[in-house]
Amino acid sequence: MSELVPYVDLKGQHAELKEEILEAVAGVIDRGDFVLGESVRKFETAFAELCGSKFAIGVNSGTDALILAMRALGIGEGDEVITPPNSFVGSTSAIIVCGANPVFVDVGEDRNIDPNLIETAITPKTKAIMPVHLGGIPAKMEQINAVAKKHEIAVIDDCAQAIGSRYDGQPVGSLGDISCFSLHPLKNLNACGDGGMITTDDEKVVEEIRLLRNLGLKDRNTCVHWSGNSRLDTIQAAILLVKLNHFERTASGRQSIATYYMDALANVSQVRLPVVDEASEPVFHTFVIQVDDRDALKNYLLERGIKTSIHYPTPIHLQPVAEDLGYGEGSFPVAERQAKDILTIPGFDGLTREQMERITQSISDFYNR
Repeated sequence: MSELVPYVDLKGQHAELKEEILEAVAGVIDRGDFVLGESVRKFETAFAELCGSKFAIGVNSGTDALILAMRALGIGEGDEVITPPNSFVGSTSAIIVCGANPVFVDVGEDRNIDPNLIETAITPKTKAIMPVHLGGIPAKMEQINAVAKKHEIAVIDDCAQAIGSRYDGQPVGSLGDISCFSLHPLKNLNACGDGGMITTDDEKVVEEIRLLRNLGLKDRNTCVHWSGNSRLDTIQAAILLVKLNHFERTASGRQSIATYYMDALANVSQVRLPVVDEASEPVFHTFVIQVDDRDALKNYLLERGIKTSIHYPTPIHLQPVAEDLGYGEGSFPVAERQAKDILTIPGFDGLTREQMERITQSISDFYNR
């Protein structure tokens, strides 16, 4: 067998930056500012600039970013939040944890929430729409925001997979009322551990989230909210500052990989390529194709030393934990159909031209057998 093409290569990605990262970590150790230290403040400022937002707040995960965003808006028991059913389970979990009820809306061919279906799902209990920019492809935010404005509800967009993407010329992170990011090791801008960010232009929301991420403490001796500990770690912020200096190269590299795949697989009729709106400029977190005979192709590629993944094989409404939400097979036909066809091929930073050629040729060979 030829040398393995991994699905992701975190070890290789960090090799070039190792010395810079160790130096940054040593700086935190020397200063001793381990909690909400200097690097957190610097990273928040830089991240806000990257996203074109006035404010950014560092938290400990993308899931907590969503939870704190909803809590800051007072979303809780009995409220409803509209969201797609084909995301990672964390987006819906955040809604449930807040005491609210997820209301799913089917997706379009771009695999993002279908804005044409949102209005029919709005009720007097609806407090927010939570689109997910799946795989790094921005949702149709102009339409989503128009519906939200009409009904005077908030837009909290889940940007976990879309750092660096743009929609209609604007960076993701400046498109909703509150935008939430994950800095998980598999993301485009990634920590060496967990981390999350929240961006917004609303100063009152910022003040509330800063309290909520830090046990509700106004100062060391005054607590104004019951809340948990969701601070972005200073060491992770220092690492992220290093990576932010290289992010433009990372983003353009992922876009180049996507362009190669789009061209190389364009004439393979059994492959449906990602659908990208004219207004979208994605930085692909995942490169997801829809294919005939998905499971057989996945096994064929693995036999040839090519690892792939599926994002995500079971829609959230069909997960065992979602049984009491009242949905079932057939509730969201587009999302369910796509779940049976989707396959994620390697698209990590550092993937070589030779590896890309091997992947695309192997896919062609499978259908030409």
